[in-house]
Amino acid sequence: MEQRSPIAVLAGTPVDTEMGAALVAGTGRRPRSFPLAEDPRSQTAFQISSPAEKTAAVRAVLDRAAEAGCRRVFVYCNSLSASVDFGPLAAETGLRIVTPLDVYRTLAPRYHRLGLLAANAQGLAGIERTFFTSNPALDLLGACALPAVVSIEAGLSPEELVERHHLAEVAEWFRLCGMEAMVLGCTHFPYFKEALARRTSLPLIDPAEEMLRLLFV
Repeated sequence: MEQRSPIAVLAGTPVDTEMGAALVAGTGRRPRSFPLAEDPRSQTAFQISSPAEKTAAVRAVLDRAAEAGCRRVFVYCNSLSASVDFGPLAAETGLRIVTPLDVYRTLAPRYHRLGLLAANAQGLAGIERTFFTSNPALDLLGACALPAVVSIEAGLSPEELVERHHLAEVAEWFRLCGMEAMVLGCTHFPYFKEALARRTSLPLIDPAEEMLRLLFV
């Protein structure tokens, strides 16, 4: 029964929820999509609401997912993962919940210096906290790029997006400051990963593949 049950995909907007659903579908499992907001700006507004409000909203979505037969949850959103504590929710619901932060806990000790590009300050702060908890000696440079997320949702091509938002220059700043790699700290950002990789020699880190592995452990 567990092998046939759908996988709940939670994310900030319909766009990144469907990105996560496509990754789950690529494993041969059936995704069920549960976006938490209509667009990137309302997503950020939700994430700066009170902890009680956020937890209640996410708990309601998890209850719907469980009613739909889901037993595993793929949280495909960095800033959502950073603004809601999914540990107690997993314990309360009995659901197997995997977030990008689970990957970052194991990633941080492998590096001395990392650049981090997040969607908003909520995501940046949460990922920073996770990194430093796992590796207090880590040197971290961070930046936020919510306008790039808006452009992705508007359908701007990856090449145009990298150019318009000066992402190659951001990567170059990280490189010149001695960072070993650049973490794509928003699940929208793999959209431009290949286009940016052609413009920088800095390794780009996307947590999605390891998240999928953890989902089925």
